[in-house]
Amino acid sequence: MNKSPLHAFFVGRAIAEGIYEQLESMITNTLSGVGKFDAEQRENLRSFIEKALEKAAQEAQAENNSSNNDSLSSPDSQPKDLQAIIDDLRAEVAQARADIQKHRSRSA
Repeated sequence: MNKSPLHAFFVGRAIAEGIYEQLESMITNTLSGVGKFDAEQRENLRSFIEKALEKAAQEAQAENNSSNNDSLSSPDSQPKDLQAIIDDLRAEVAQARADIQKHRSRSA
């Protein structure tokens, strides 16, 4: 049985198309996984920031209540500077973002 060069061409082309389809599927799955991971990390970061801000607001309110009670008993006490609290929170958020970025770069 003598195989013609034309038959070999079609076999080679079918193999090449099969490899291309496998490669396309593998790349698509990889990019999908990366996109899903990125979306999950963004959601985790958003949730973390939301919880941190909520906790900070609760602590600020507790501090405010405490300073109101203290100011009634000792008028010399000064409330904590609101701008300083905001700056501290921003610094903590920046540190958290830097830590998350380090984690992402190690994971990649």
